[in-house]
Amino acid sequence: MPSLDSVCVLVPTYNEAETIGQVVADFREEGFENVLVIDGGSEDGTADIAEDHGARVVMQSGSGKGQAIREAVEYHIDAPYVLMLDGDATYRASDAETMLEPLDEGYEHVIGDRFADMRDGAMTKFNQIGNGIVNSAFASIHGQTFEDILSGYRAFTRESFSRMTLTADGFGVETEMSVECIKRNIETAVVPITYLPRPSGSDTNLRPIRDGGIIFLELYRRAKTNNPLFYFGSVGGISTLTGVLIGVYVAVEWVTVRVSHEVLAVVAAGAIMVGVQLLMFGVLSDLILTLHRDTLRKIDDEVESRETRRVTAESEVKAGAANGGENAAESSDEAVERTRRR
Repeated sequence: MPSLDSVCVLVPTYNEAETIGQVVADFREEGFENVLVIDGGSEDGTADIAEDHGARVVMQSGSGKGQAIREAVEYHIDAPYVLMLDGDATYRASDAETMLEPLDEGYEHVIGDRFADMRDGAMTKFNQIGNGIVNSAFASIHGQTFEDILSGYRAFTRESFSRMTLTADGFGVETEMSVECIKRNIETAVVPITYLPRPSGSDTNLRPIRDGGIIFLELYRRAKTNNPLFYFGSVGGISTLTGVLIGVYVAVEWVTVRVSHEVLAVVAAGAIMVGVQLLMFGVLSDLILTLHRDTLRKIDDEVESRETRRVTAESEVKAGAANGGENAAESSDEAVERTRRR
């Protein structure tokens, strides 16, 4: 596990007065001195409570969890490692070691899997179903599963975070981070954690319907650059299917009752044409993306190969210099011996 002084515990908050004190105290008891609470303008004294328990408190300049995380990492954190979690006391400080260990093994991003040990009452059935759908959609779209892409308990290197392109201001940031891990080839580990129910008296800032919609839109929007065949193909498939169904209806009406639906026929033809074009565009985009990835992979391999050759050459030069010095000394001794003999 990285040394504790190399880790910053990041806690974005908004109106978490009931729980933030316990969260900060738990992590300080675990030995984490660098606890940063970035607050989104809480009106219940969250910032004061966090500061009283030993946290460094910063007021974010904007609003939303995503904006808070970006601002904190970019401007207020110098530590090479970041351990991020929500301030609602649903994550345990005792799981910090489990979260941080993979960073010592070469991983750059770690996701805590809440479903590995979810306590009773920690998540409603509705939210569990929603999370399951989101995770399944993520796996289908991006071809990889992270078990729990919406988990707020994460550990990552500051360097890997700087390679991500994050734009979401709200709860869609976890989805963005998961997609970026795949897109940027960031080595990601998933570890089991315990997920606790919120303490009584504290209210969640999550709105399942609204935030769920944002998350699904974010998943679909991010597919544009990571899986264009799905992005364009899904719309194209729906458009084509709609056109075919309308066309079948028009044909049946004409054959059975001799009623023509000229307008519907035009709509059907247009929908089919648009759908087929989108499907073709999706295939071409997917081909371009595949070629682009192959090119980048070749470039990375060439850079790595050149770096290996450079290191090898430097080692040979140093070895040659050392051998050259020994050879020079031997030549000098031989010259002295020849002179003595003469």
